[in-house]
Amino acid sequence: MTVVESVLGVLPAPLRNLLLKHRELLKFAVVGGTTFVIDNVIWYVLKLTVLADKPITAKAIAIIVATIASYVLNREWSFRMRGGRERRHEAALFFLISGIGVGINLVPPFVSRYVLDLEVPNVTRAVQEIADFASGSIIGMLLAMFFRFWAFRKWVFPDELQHRR
Repeated sequence: MTVVESVLGVLPAPLRNLLLKHRELLKFAVVGGTTFVIDNVIWYVLKLTVLADKPITAKAIAIIVATIASYVLNREWSFRMRGGRERRHEAALFFLISGIGVGINLVPPFVSRYVLDLEVPNVTRAVQEIADFASGSIIGMLLAMFFRFWAFRKWVFPDELQHRR
């Protein structure tokens, strides 16, 4: 029995049925949570050390590393019952869509920093960090997540190519 089956076994039937109905979305969300942690740890390490004066570059690097982890986890777990393309073609589509997602993710922190001037010396360091987190790790990531889920299901791991890997 897998961990997921064990957890589902103790849940009330209505909740269990809802989770089973939307298991692909739930798995995508778990992968997203994992890559959220990867992204933020790398972003803050970079922006508080070697890329202190380039927070958008630090965020872009963090997103790229998290995207690579996302590909592996989504391919092997979230969407393992979908797809069927040649791996290179699938990976190329995944990273193209993820690249668009990176652009979507970077818009809110860019606006926060350079349009709204929410950076030191215009605001305190605490306000800058809260604005960076809210814009880059919450707003940007949510916008990119909705886009990616839709695009991955439509083009990278489509139902019509469904087969078990």
